[in-house]
Amino acid sequence: MSHRCATCGEIHVEPPDLNFRWPDPYSAVPEGERAKRVKGNSDTCVIDGGYYVRGTILIPITGTTGHLGIGIWASQSAEDFLKYLDNFDSPKIGPFFGLLSNNVPFYKPGTLALKVTVHFQEKNMRPLISPEPSDHALRADYTSGITLDRAWEIAHAR
Repeated sequence: MSHRCATCGEIHVEPPDLNFRWPDPYSAVPEGERAKRVKGNSDTCVIDGGYYVRGTILIPITGTTGHLGIGIWASQSAEDFLKYLDNFDSPKIGPFFGLLSNNVPFYKPGTLALKVTVHFQEKNMRPLISPEPSDHALRADYTSGITLDRAWEIAHAR
């Protein structure tokens, strides 16, 4: 389905998924210390004893079958993190509680430390992350959806 973007005026098919390369605590580690204090890849990360997994929040786009995906990091307890590493490709673990570990700039107030549930999947797919019930705008968008125009506004704001 094509759509003329109200933000840029271009014709788009669907909004791109957005993602964060690292959890926010990564940027607090001086570059010269990262090799010693950060161990991670595109799916898991340990920073100074903090444990993180990368997953996806899927925000429905109203009036369509599509969604806006946000690739984001969530903290995990050491026990849950190790269980995930041992059962990487299994939906039979969890779900596990976590805190969002990225501040999504187009949500006010910020999303850092927002309570979430991490749902593990199989077939080499990243976990799905769902915001816990709250009055935060991200939770409202997750449960009620956003318009296609809003999805493109968010995509252009990154």
